Amino acid sequence: MVPNGTYWEGARGRRQTSKVRLQRSHAVPVQSSWNSFNPPGKFQPCRLNKITESVGYLTGNSDRKLAASRSPALRELRAGGPGWRLPGRVLELVFSYLELRELRSCALVCKLWHRVLHGDENSEVWRSLAARCLAEEALRTDILCNVPTYKGKVRAFHHAFSTNDCSRNVYIKKNGFTLHRNPIAQSTDGARTKIGFSEGRHAWEVWWEGPLGTVAVIGIATKRAAMQCQGYVALLGSDDQSWGWNLVDNNLLHNGEVNGSFPQCNNAPKYQIGERIRVILDMEDKTLAFERGYEFLGVAFRGLPKVCLYPAVSAVYGNTEVTLVYLGKPLDG
Repeated sequence: MVPNGTYWEGARGRRQTSKVRLQRSHAVPVQSSWNSFNPPGKFQPCRLNKITESVGYLTGNSDRKLAASRSPALRELRAGGPGWRLPGRVLELVFSYLELRELRSCALVCKLWHRVLHGDENSEVWRSLAARCLAEEALRTDILCNVPTYKGKVRAFHHAFSTNDCSRNVYIKKNGFTLHRNPIAQSTDGARTKIGFSEGRHAWEVWWEGPLGTVAVIGIATKRAAMQCQGYVALLGSDDQSWGWNLVDNNLLHNGEVNGSFPQCNNAPKYQIGERIRVILDMEDKTLAFERGYEFLGVAFRGLPKVCLYPAVSAVYGNTEVTLVYLGKPLDG
């Protein structure tokens, strides 16, 4: 392979896999593309195995790190040799077989790899990863309609409800984003997301796809907040470890007390089933705010503690469903 990403084939059609000797009088260039990696009836690309071996070494997935570290291919990669300045499309193909943890490691190797991974959030790398991580229902329906890129969809999946951090009376549906509460009498049940936040600004959407019942609360909670209790109560906001907005009576709740109504206006409209509420957590200003549609409803809580806070919900109605989708950094204005 020459520096400009072109593969060469000798006059006799043989693939020379080590110390390629170009015969200038007969060499014919074969442009690299998606199909040129495995052209039917022809040779395999000579250095694809070395590329993946080196990627495996750098991401910690190679079982033969010592052998890889001694290989001329890896030494050339570390030295930034011209033979390893691969075209972006070639790198995309290699990266499209890696998982998220491995991609994070690859992004730290060099500026070129970082640019290939994060320059286009709809590249083949993120499309392939989204196809492997997300359920078909999540990609096919409008659950992720407000997440325009494949990278954003993967990120939303990793910030969705946790199957290991919720009440025993709820389960997460196969789409990965929707909570279903079983019809259990005299119980309030909640769920937290997989990832919490202790810095930065974050936004996510929540909506009910069934009756609210007497209590339906959205908000945030620490890791110590309970996710199940007896009776029908506002679980989020029942102690000093959670903050919530009850969509049924529009009350703000924290530490077992009502902190006023929300939004602060006369005759505030009631929540309608299927309506998406956007939650905005600002850990720099230590505030929690809400939006309905394109309307900013205001800041609900101020002076939040500098601890890790998780998006959370609590519900009481049997067979109701709640969906939560992480959007990323909120857009100002």
